[in-house]
Amino acid sequence: MTTLTFCGAAGTVTGSCSFIDSDAAKFVVDCGLFQGNKTTQQLNYEEFLFDPSKVEFLILTHAHIDHSGLLPKLVKAGFKGKIFATEPTNDLLQFMLLDSAWIQESNAERFNKRRNREGKEPVEPIYTMADAEATLKLTQSVDYETWFEPKPGVKARFWNAGHLLGSASAEVRVEEKASGKTLSLLFSGDLGPEEKAFHPEPDAPTGYDYIICESTYGNRDRDDYTLEKRREAIKEELTRGLNRGGNVIIPSFAVERSQELLHDIGVLLYAGEIPDCDVYLDSPLARKATEVFVKHAGELQDIAMDESQLFKHKRFHIVQSVEESKAVNRIPKGAVIISASGMCNAGRIKHHLKANISNPKSTVLFVGYQSPGTLGHIITSGAKRVTIHGKQYKVAADIRRLGNYSAHADQGELIDWVIERGPASGALFLNHGDDDAREAMRELLGKKGLDTSKIFMPAFDETFELIPGQEPVSKGKPEPRIDVTELQTDWHNDYAAFMVALSGKLDEIKDHQKRRELIAKVSRALDAK
Repeated sequence: MTTLTFCGAAGTVTGSCSFIDSDAAKFVVDCGLFQGNKTTQQLNYEEFLFDPSKVEFLILTHAHIDHSGLLPKLVKAGFKGKIFATEPTNDLLQFMLLDSAWIQESNAERFNKRRNREGKEPVEPIYTMADAEATLKLTQSVDYETWFEPKPGVKARFWNAGHLLGSASAEVRVEEKASGKTLSLLFSGDLGPEEKAFHPEPDAPTGYDYIICESTYGNRDRDDYTLEKRREAIKEELTRGLNRGGNVIIPSFAVERSQELLHDIGVLLYAGEIPDCDVYLDSPLARKATEVFVKHAGELQDIAMDESQLFKHKRFHIVQSVEESKAVNRIPKGAVIISASGMCNAGRIKHHLKANISNPKSTVLFVGYQSPGTLGHIITSGAKRVTIHGKQYKVAADIRRLGNYSAHADQGELIDWVIERGPASGALFLNHGDDDAREAMRELLGKKGLDTSKIFMPAFDETFELIPGQEPVSKGKPEPRIDVTELQTDWHNDYAAFMVALSGKLDEIKDHQKRRELIAKVSRALDAK
């Protein structure tokens, strides 16, 4: 018997992790960190739904932290098997996991200072640098479209997913001892759009028992565009922003998105199509990722310049030290500053926002998905004030969005990928997507002729028995580790919004007595409970 448990990314777009328990082997596909609001992040401290010491190997689709970020925790908990991934993925992991471990240690240190003042026991980080280093020793690189056998009775191969350098869909075949049949599965991983720099569009063979497909953009289609149109769009945004007389701040994911931006801005600068400006990449993680892209430049597609020029324009500045980053904050105008994190939850981007978000001449340009509850989502939702590092800032900068840098396939592209991979004789599972996105994608697939009774939207922590050629059987939905209504926004978000709104209201009131009256009214409401 073979079972599949969705340990994350079911009804949400974070914490991807699938556990397969079969007669042939126990293994995991992806092991991602939970990102988003504080309630969602708390899942990172919980125990796994399976015994890590019994897991025999792991298949990793790509290096993004929401797919790889709990690997060191898995190793810390007793996992000793091989981690199979493509070579570029393993190259990216070399610094991404160490960076994540440093963040875990730093967060724990900062948190424990407060706990110490409150007389509370200290907490341990989710994992440490040593755990990350131990994890990296377990990685093994595999080429695309090449069968490998992690254990007798199980074989797998990777197919280009077009999402990120090294990203892959994972085809897995499991020999079932009891039935003598072979169970075939395809895990999409995250799929990239058809129009994307650096990588060809996603690919994989057809005909499986079960397909597990992401659905991040299952309910939305982006405007039709080409790479040339995308470059024209950022040209317009940068020209508009620079002509306002301030800086252009671009929150960006360190891996892939930052490199795409550098490529396009470099093309525009070489052609003289945007105002002269200095471009600062201020993210230690992005700097290291850029080095990996340079290493694999020969494998990249759609580069609109000679390889020797890639990321090397004379106006580009790769910021390294904290002192250099602080100096960038003192630039009054005319700079394009690309900095992580893409959702503004951590990192140097917060310092650049503090220096620019209240300046009406500056521009903050968002080029990626903003998860509910993140600072980026709050800003793009139209907040008049935001809290950064405990202080409130008026949002006076021009807030702009550009959607064509998404690394995810949109609804139409996901639908096409699923249909081209079919038919799935057992079922199609939709994961890695909010419920609205999954439901919309399921409905549209039905209109395209697929049997919706064979399209499943697994619940958080739900387990299914997989039977070759037949529909899966749910083993029941356990009490989830998180209230799914808290996945989008939680009480921490409500509290932050309330405090910002209260502060703004008090600022609007000029009469001191009326301010006191408002505070008294709120206090009475709290006392009433």
